[in-house]
Amino acid sequence: MPTVRLRGIAWNHTRGFTPMVATAQRYTELHPEVEIIWEKRSLQAFADAPIEALADEFDLLVIDHPFAGFAARQPCLLDMNTSAPAPLLAELQQNSVGATFDSYQFEGNRCALPIDAATPISGWREDLLSHHQIRPPQTWPELLDLARAGLVAVAGIPVDCLMNFFMCCHAQGEAPCLQPDRVIGDEVGGAALEMLRELMVLLPAETWTRNPIRIWDKLAHADASGPVYCPFAYGYANYARPGYAPHVLKFGGLVSHQDRPLRPTLGGTGLAVAAKCAHPAIALDYAAKVAGGEWQRSLYFDGGGQPAHRSAWTDRAVNQRSNDFFSATLTTLENSWVRPRYAGYLHFQDHGGDIVRDFLIGKTDRHRALVDLNTLHLQSRKLQP
Repeated sequence: MPTVRLRGIAWNHTRGFTPMVATAQRYTELHPEVEIIWEKRSLQAFADAPIEALADEFDLLVIDHPFAGFAARQPCLLDMNTSAPAPLLAELQQNSVGATFDSYQFEGNRCALPIDAATPISGWREDLLSHHQIRPPQTWPELLDLARAGLVAVAGIPVDCLMNFFMCCHAQGEAPCLQPDRVIGDEVGGAALEMLRELMVLLPAETWTRNPIRIWDKLAHADASGPVYCPFAYGYANYARPGYAPHVLKFGGLVSHQDRPLRPTLGGTGLAVAAKCAHPAIALDYAAKVAGGEWQRSLYFDGGGQPAHRSAWTDRAVNQRSNDFFSATLTTLENSWVRPRYAGYLHFQDHGGDIVRDFLIGKTDRHRALVDLNTLHLQSRKLQP
């Protein structure tokens, strides 16, 4: 009978929940005295719950890296730099994809071990592209032409509008949020907003209710009259695997703008251990196995997960079983930008997307949008504990 029980909280999707259940089951088989029970919440419910409240209730937490600044100031999670074995950290640093490992560190504190890696990528239905006798667009003008034909789908909920705005800022030549008093320069910011609106005005009204999951689900269920291509949305390898949805999707990189590929904003999740966990050594041992290459390319992937370990992304069998999802998108992931992680940033992210979307749907003008973004940015900077 188990004498140690750990509780974990993950997000309610095959990619986020079932690999945790699979790895917990295997850990108990290897350590019968330990039981790990995973619970799930929707992405929105998880985002709305204060991380310190979740850390009071659960021993293990699946989090994303924008929490890193808050965790550094409010130590409700174990600092992996001092808690995890140094050889493990060195191995994960060497074998992470893109900035996934470094993204969980802020001001010397590392709040989680990377277990899931994601970034906006393109995706399409090869059979429907063939039906329309077209190929995936390679440039921004080609993308606009495809959108005018009614064949493009884009995630338009506020947070995705903000991430796409960040991407367009890079396309216009400046990284956002580098200055403490502004999000982006007026000229670049204005050009980025107009660039994004140029695409979004070509899309149907339901665009504004779609998140990446709904985008990929729409493409996987589409017929010849529906969208066939998404230019950028956070990737879900589940849709590249036979049996998950009615049709398998193909994924790839992003179109170029002025001869340079678009630069997306890094996503993904990490596995954290609550500072109040009564059995930290066991929790850390489990976390190390979940993040390690052996389980990442086997149990974790087999359970529906989207690994963060490079050995999984380059594994031939993993790619064969996922329509080459990982090998086809690795370059895009490694080009991804890491968004801010200061303690008050999540306040900016929670509300900044509404400002961008209001501009995109014509509720406000470009000047007002940039002023409101800068004001929100300053407010969020003052929220650091």
